[in-house]
Amino acid sequence: MAQPPSNVRIFPDREAACRSLASELAGLIRTINSEGRNAVLGLATGNTPIPLYQELIRLHREEDVSFERVTTFNLDEYLGLGRDHPESYWTFMHRQLFDHVDIRAENIHIPSGDPDDIATHCAGYEQAIRDAGGIDFQLLGIGRTGHIGFNEPGSPSDSRTRCIELDPVTRQDAAPAFGGLDAVPTHAITMGCGTILEARRIGLLAFGEKKASIVREAIEGPVTPQVSASFLQKHPDATFYLDRPAAADL
Repeated sequence: MAQPPSNVRIFPDREAACRSLASELAGLIRTINSEGRNAVLGLATGNTPIPLYQELIRLHREEDVSFERVTTFNLDEYLGLGRDHPESYWTFMHRQLFDHVDIRAENIHIPSGDPDDIATHCAGYEQAIRDAGGIDFQLLGIGRTGHIGFNEPGSPSDSRTRCIELDPVTRQDAAPAFGGLDAVPTHAITMGCGTILEARRIGLLAFGEKKASIVREAIEGPVTPQVSASFLQKHPDATFYLDRPAAADL
């Protein structure tokens, strides 16, 4: 492998990557809180960030990292799932992080899976981010389609929070969690690429050999709406946190 770009950090395994990023986030929270305001974090779901959330919980319990002055905005939610659905991202985030730290309930923002009016809800989500002062750090994963959030191939770089049809590959990847493809929602509400790119800092986690090909496209390929993660090449402060298998094609 050639020398990776300066915005790529390669770790022996996912645990090491997540420990490093969790330490950075703890420092960011403390620095921003010392300035007299809430730290605003954009968060992601799925298996990839679970070790990061576990390390943040440990830091909270053992090193007094407080989330009392943290505001969060999640990237997305499946359309048609209520908060109490076992596969909703509302349930995921509380099970994996929020129930174990001292974050205030009113500071948690996750798109609704069953809004009364989708357009109004999406516009309100954008406004809530602006009202919070913008996102200080946005956490991302990457799907096999190259999506960040649920910004599937064809998503413009200036897209905003909206309803999107999920790519068949994305639905196939979700099928085991739902007990079969037929139970996987066909649509989701997601922050847009433009919303994500307005974050002051961005960190993308990717682990395992199955992500190596799409990671290479995102980092070294052309900047294209067909791979929304490629838009990170144009961001002034976006870092890829990879384990060795995910970095194998670089």
